[in-house]
Amino acid sequence: MRKRHALVAAAVAAAVPVALAVPAQSHGYISDPPSRSALCAAGTVTDCGQIQWEPQSVEGPKGFPESGPADGTLCSGGNARFAELDDSRGGDWPTTHVTAGQQLTFTWTFTARHATTSFRYFLTNPGYDASQPLTRDSLDTTPFLSVPYGGAQPPGTVSHTATLPAGRTGHQVVLAVWDIADTGNAFYSCTDVDF
Repeated sequence: MRKRHALVAAAVAAAVPVALAVPAQSHGYISDPPSRSALCAAGTVTDCGQIQWEPQSVEGPKGFPESGPADGTLCSGGNARFAELDDSRGGDWPTTHVTAGQQLTFTWTFTARHATTSFRYFLTNPGYDASQPLTRDSLDTTPFLSVPYGGAQPPGTVSHTATLPAGRTGHQVVLAVWDIADTGNAFYSCTDVDF
């Protein structure tokens, strides 16, 4: 009997770390152009914490810009486990080179699909300082692209093409928000671009 209890205890002890390492839920992120989450998952950027294993899990309260994550926590969706995404790294996140008026396609990769209200894309204001945390004041809170989804589930990947606004130079940030239809949450993804 003692042997049996010891085996059960050993099995439980071995299973706990494995259970904790597997994300409770999986969802989606912008894979191209690479978001901060994608850069961390690929190892392009290091010292990323847990997001390197869970690029799809940047979930936070929906309602942006009126509510949602607090200023300074927008890239992590207000999720403290992924605070490394909010670190401006002194403006040193890798960027994708773009030009004003260019068509740019954003591709989301999903590991779990959800009923979707919309996808929305916001861009930082002219004069944005990439060495500072992302706030509502640093963003144009009118999306430059909105894609309504009417409660449908997206496929395993989905792409949206937008015309990038004029009047930007240097390092800017695109904040993408995937609003879920049947929960109080949304997914947040930050992509650094250089005009």
